[in-house]
Amino acid sequence: MAPIVQVAVHGRRHTIDADAITCAAVETILSVLQVAISVIVIFLVLMHSGKDSGLSGAFGVGTGAGPLGGGSMVERNLNRWTIFFAILFLLNAIVLLKRPWA
Repeated sequence: MAPIVQVAVHGRRHTIDADAITCAAVETILSVLQVAISVIVIFLVLMHSGKDSGLSGAFGVGTGAGPLGGGSMVERNLNRWTIFFAILFLLNAIVLLKRPWA
């Protein structure tokens, strides 16, 4: 049996299932995480060098040299981080759609 939480609102007592509160909290946390991951993925994709060096040229990523060392190592790490966060975005979206806590 799920624990019951009693809440007083405007002088009335209401009983709320604690599982419902937990489900709402999990969904809220994962939704906020999804937004944060989305912003990170957008930023990482914009950092990639394209035909015209794009936004990454402003930070020295697309060039052969820069403050962070060789361009090839930076590009490789940028690719790894982009793939990592893209997979994290996909997995979080699947979990939010399936809602295993409900």
